[in-house]
Amino acid sequence: MRFSFGMVVTVGAVLAAAPSHAQTFDPRYPVCMHVYSGANGGGGEWYDCSFTSLPQCRATAYGRSAICDLNPYYPVHAPPPHLRYRRSG
Repeated sequence: MRFSFGMVVTVGAVLAAAPSHAQTFDPRYPVCMHVYSGANGGGGEWYDCSFTSLPQCRATAYGRSAICDLNPYYPVHAPPPHLRYRRSG
């Protein structure tokens, strides 16, 4: 009984483990283009997070099967870096 329970738990853990995916959104840019290349075109779909504005992304996506979205990992509410000045004395 213990062996079969252990086997079920082990098989369940192996089947539940999924391969990890790298982060597809670059946090340095606020806009991403989601490109769809369909089943016939091959290559699947991907994100291109190298745009600084929505109009820039939309101009690149024009005529393609793509959509522009705001980057969910862009630090919008992050405080600006604090600059420290030293006085020479």
